[in-house]
Amino acid sequence: MSVTSSVLQNARRIVVKVGSSLVTNEGRGLDEAAIGEWCRQMAVLAREGREVIMVSSGAIAEGMKRLGWTTRPHEVHELQAAAAVGQMGLAQIYETKLRENGLGSAQVLLTHADLADRERYLNARSTLMTLLQHKVLPVINENDTVVTDEIKFGDNDTLGALVANLVEADALVILTDQKGLYTADPRKDPAATFVHEARAGDPALEAMAGGAGSSLGRGGMITKILAAKRAAGSGASTVIAWGREPDALLRLARGEAIGTLLVAQTAKQQARKQWMADHLQLRGAVVVDAGAALKLQAEGKSLLAIGMTAVDGDFSRGDVVAIRSEAGTEIARGLANYASAEARLLCRKASSEFEALLGYTAEPEMIHRDNLILTRTSH
Repeated sequence: MSVTSSVLQNARRIVVKVGSSLVTNEGRGLDEAAIGEWCRQMAVLAREGREVIMVSSGAIAEGMKRLGWTTRPHEVHELQAAAAVGQMGLAQIYETKLRENGLGSAQVLLTHADLADRERYLNARSTLMTLLQHKVLPVINENDTVVTDEIKFGDNDTLGALVANLVEADALVILTDQKGLYTADPRKDPAATFVHEARAGDPALEAMAGGAGSSLGRGGMITKILAAKRAAGSGASTVIAWGREPDALLRLARGEAIGTLLVAQTAKQQARKQWMADHLQLRGAVVVDAGAALKLQAEGKSLLAIGMTAVDGDFSRGDVVAIRSEAGTEIARGLANYASAEARLLCRKASSEFEALLGYTAEPEMIHRDNLILTRTSH
């Protein structure tokens, strides 16, 4: 089996990103038929047991149509107003089309700041994971009413990659109005050839797409190349394909080679663990008993509060903390689901007691195994 066929065929969790030119049929208003097609395909994938998240642009273009504006305004507050109006239509059409195909939907508006702040990162991750568990398809857009990133720079390609990182997707599919990546602009260079497969993050790709410093307007191929590079950081490979290709998502999932595949070089779990080991600063520590230490080291389990005996330092939910044995040895580190003040109350307590102690329950574990890396293994 080739890399091309195996990446999407084996992908269990897929982020699909569609650009505004596709969603709004080049700005003429929401393309009901096209959105219906993507929703039908995503419903088939969901019935096959795959988890799908949609990242969709199009709010500004739809808002302009609803407001009767024929030219795109330059004032940021007018663009934000258009996004607020258009977001109503965008959510409405996805809800309708997904419901027609037997799927529930949820609207999630994110900003880059939500994913840069570790506490908000965990909150967003928990929400998306819960939606997927309940077989609800999240439709994500950037919160353009309060953020100007997409208005100024991108077309949600970066957001698609950040979401892929957030949920540890196996693959990111960027549907666009191009067939994929060429070695040069085929409209200007008759010698340009199509790139079927390449390594995500290869510097040569940026040159093909016009260079990292080029201003190709909102979106453009360069933002897709950079998004693939970012997605590869958490082990997700990216496909860039034409959004109007019949059954594109289903054919990709069957292993057909459509568009350009940019392969991540690092395995998903390895990439996540490396990220945690390399980049995160410790804010405190929790001390665990021998039983909890054994479950972490030998069995790869999550850290439960009932195994904690003490809490050191001052940290917030989402901060990285050390996990130490009672002898003082660091055995692991990970992202805390509860702040230090809460964690002190939870020591030696079962998750069933959390609500009585705190007034709410976030997660049943102090550190989930997906957010935990061993720094010392048992001998």
